[in-house]
Amino acid sequence: MSLKQTITEIVEKHLPDESHYVVDIQVIEKGVKPQVKILIDADGGLKIDTCAKVSRKVGNEIEENGLLPEAYVLEVSSPGIDYPLTTERQYRNNIGRKIKVTLIDNTEIEGELEAVEPEIVRLKTKKQKGKKADDEQTIISLEQIKKSIVLVSFN
Repeated sequence: MSLKQTITEIVEKHLPDESHYVVDIQVIEKGVKPQVKILIDADGGLKIDTCAKVSRKVGNEIEENGLLPEAYVLEVSSPGIDYPLTTERQYRNNIGRKIKVTLIDNTEIEGELEAVEPEIVRLKTKKQKGKKADDEQTIISLEQIKKSIVLVSFN
């Protein structure tokens, strides 16, 4: 089992409940100190206290099991608004928000995320017809998606 898989199992065991989940784990072994970056989220939003508790428990277990050299950097946080959506669960948590999807062929589509179903997302997009735009539903397979980000609106 790889170091990343081992750390993923450790993190999952220390999440407070089923509403919390792992988004990504990166183990970067370049530089002076190895870095472990853990991104977690929750269906109802993530609290900073949860990140701190998970960080302490995961750090203790990494040290107890001697998984990394003595000096390493451990970072536990939420993915943030600019982090790409990578799981169906993240898409579900962003229903109703405007997103920008980049497809594998680099086509970009912007629209309101309306629904997430197994293997697909549905967006409400605008189709230009003359001087006015009509709403249209666009269905995209998750396999076609290269990257999706939530668009922040300050209105």
